[in-house]
Amino acid sequence: MRSLKGKNLMEEAIIFISLLILLYIPQTYAAELNIVSSSEFLLEEDTLVSPDRTFELGFFRPNGSENRYVGIWYKKISVKTVVWVANRDRPLTGAAPGVVKIVDPGNLVIMNNVTNHVMWSTNTTSSGNTIAKLLDTGNLVVTDGNNNKILWMSFDYPTDTFLPGMRLGKNFLTGQEWYLSSWRNSKDPAPGEFTWIFDTRSLPQILLKQGALVKFRSPPWTNEVVNVFKLAQNIVTYNIVINRTEVALSFNLVNSSVLSKSTLSSSGKYERFVWVEEGKRWDVRIALPRDICDTYNICGAYGHCIMRSSFQTCLCLDEKKFVPKSPEEWETGDGRDGCVRTTLLNCKNGSDGFRRYPNVKLPDTPTIWFNRSMAMKECEKVCLNNCKCMAYLNTDISGEGSRCLLWFNDLIDIQPLSEGMRGHDIFVRIASSDLDHKGGTNIKLILMVVFLIIIVVGLSSAWFCYTWRKRFKAEPTAKWESLQVHESKRETMELPLFSFSTIEKATASFSPDNKLGEGGFGPVYKGILEGGEIAVKRLSSTSSQGLDEFKNEVICISKLQHRNLVKLLGCSIEGEEKLLIYEYMPNRSLDLFIFADKIRSTLLDWTTRFHIIEGIARGLLYLHQDSRLRIIHRDLKASNILLDLDMNPKISDFGIARSFGGNENEANTERVVGTYGYMSPEYALDGLFSTKSDVFSFGVLVLEIISGKRNRGFIHSNHSNNLIGHAWTMHNENRSLELVDTNLEEAFNPSEVLRSIVVGLLCVQQSPDDRPNMSSVVRMLGNELGELQNPKQPAFFTERNIIGTDSSSSTNATSSTNYLTTTEVVAR
Repeated sequence: MRSLKGKNLMEEAIIFISLLILLYIPQTYAAELNIVSSSEFLLEEDTLVSPDRTFELGFFRPNGSENRYVGIWYKKISVKTVVWVANRDRPLTGAAPGVVKIVDPGNLVIMNNVTNHVMWSTNTTSSGNTIAKLLDTGNLVVTDGNNNKILWMSFDYPTDTFLPGMRLGKNFLTGQEWYLSSWRNSKDPAPGEFTWIFDTRSLPQILLKQGALVKFRSPPWTNEVVNVFKLAQNIVTYNIVINRTEVALSFNLVNSSVLSKSTLSSSGKYERFVWVEEGKRWDVRIALPRDICDTYNICGAYGHCIMRSSFQTCLCLDEKKFVPKSPEEWETGDGRDGCVRTTLLNCKNGSDGFRRYPNVKLPDTPTIWFNRSMAMKECEKVCLNNCKCMAYLNTDISGEGSRCLLWFNDLIDIQPLSEGMRGHDIFVRIASSDLDHKGGTNIKLILMVVFLIIIVVGLSSAWFCYTWRKRFKAEPTAKWESLQVHESKRETMELPLFSFSTIEKATASFSPDNKLGEGGFGPVYKGILEGGEIAVKRLSSTSSQGLDEFKNEVICISKLQHRNLVKLLGCSIEGEEKLLIYEYMPNRSLDLFIFADKIRSTLLDWTTRFHIIEGIARGLLYLHQDSRLRIIHRDLKASNILLDLDMNPKISDFGIARSFGGNENEANTERVVGTYGYMSPEYALDGLFSTKSDVFSFGVLVLEIISGKRNRGFIHSNHSNNLIGHAWTMHNENRSLELVDTNLEEAFNPSEVLRSIVVGLLCVQQSPDDRPNMSSVVRMLGNELGELQNPKQPAFFTERNIIGTDSSSSTNATSSTNYLTTTEVVAR
């Protein structure tokens, strides 16, 4: 018995020692892998190493935690520094080992090696030999082994660390956003409450957010990187990409042998580190926010913060021009209410001015307007003529170039920068009485300049008229024989005739740099003539419009004078060259604001949109009723509405307009010209046009201005209706306010919006007889008719109705930009 018992004890000891050996073997033979593939796994004892051995990937336990994660850290330094975590939301727990492997069909996963439960994956697919490898930049990539195409990379999914070559920003094609998110704490790498975002909603800027609350904001990133982000030793260089595809910020190392990274801590601190080999430590070079004065908007509008000893103090931007809005709270250190002007602005009298404030951190940019090619004088003029514009500047920090930036509404989170930190010079709107010798313009000087300008303009005007008359008499009368107006008797138009060489010189030989756009008529150029800006339409040899349209536009518009019609200044005919010269509209066309430019659309508040709707209505009323001839425009659309400095609308492009005389109210044509989406049904299908055809187009325009969406091409997930049909459905379901452009948020007058929608629907009714005339429309918009009648079902309820016509024979010109038309001709 004793012998048997001893034997059993001996066997148990052998088994126990064998188990210990087996447990020890994986640690002894831990591997450094070059790749992970379907046949090469990464176990918990293994690591994946970059070719130059700078970075390493493997399993780790953060700061003594029991949970295991897969992360990337620096291999060549003594302090283990994790820069990226894969399964930060789903750690491995318990005793079961983990594994990193490729599973079919080409998906990199982290899984429990006992239960095969997947904890994290790249969600990639590939028919080839998929592999994962760690690059020398610290970027983990999954590639198709057949063609080495990158299917996924860790740089697209940053955690708390910003490495050289990474991007912050957004890809507009894929919707991919790149931003940092802090760890929850030192033991838990799950996303914490802080994020570091490269905000792309307007002019790009860095935001530190705690949840939805902005805690810190960098200056906007313009052409040059703001010095606050540069390392003193010039260790890094920044790269900014701003285009239609993406807006992104990245940095690279000047010296590739230096190790540098930026980390967003769990306490909400963004810090730039450089590895110091001599001291075996990470040295902090930048820490943001630097102090409490870096807190976002801590001193409110027109206020800024300074540190005195260990306390912050709020000051107004200019203590002579601004005072605290709430003096009592201001004295206690609570500056959130900000500052107000000592003298109220008086924009309508045109007596405001601008004071220059040098070297400042620019205000926040939620409501801005940006133009890459506008000169500073024009930039100031645009701001001065818009009562909502509170500041402007040249965004080129070097002071060279011409890049105009306008701020609307109060200026918040503005901060003068200390010496050694280079910012921008901003020009802030103030009352003229507050302009002084140092910061503004002397009143006497203004009066003297105005007086001189009046004299110069008077002399220039006299000379201009003289040269016009002289040129008119010098031109052969034969050129005008085809441009005579037939009314009660033949009479020659009183319109200046310019020589081709004059206009050629005015447009710098029709330089491509001066080209504003191109449409059915031909290209349009900006020019300078006798000191004034002009727009020149040049009839192209390949134009879909010809001499008839050219003559028609000259004849129609030369006799029309109304504030809501674009003004024709003159024309030129020499050989094959035919030119029309118009007043220049600096804000170009309405479609650029409501369709093409997200930033511009935010500038169209409801008051401005309603002002534009009313202006178009008054212009049409003049054409239909108050001008000497009844004019049918026939191509009213957003791109043919031009906007002046004050956003006043002006109807343009009369190339296909028709005039009626006497008691004429309707006409028929076999050549239907216009633009689908705006044409009335009786015109598009039967060639019948009248004033009610323009009323229909106006109704479409009203719905587009309110919604910010095009009628043609409108897409909704719940139905196939166009914009007209969608508006009709919303009206019938008492949900019309859902039609409002999201850029307006809730800043609009609901009763005005609802009234405008009803007016728009009344204008697009199926029968022309049911549609109101423009006189009634103007009164309805002005709320002069009280309760409006309920509209009947509109025409072209769905897009299929119009497509059912013979669109196969249509010809399309390029999109309108300014002074242009997109004409679709339907052969019947």
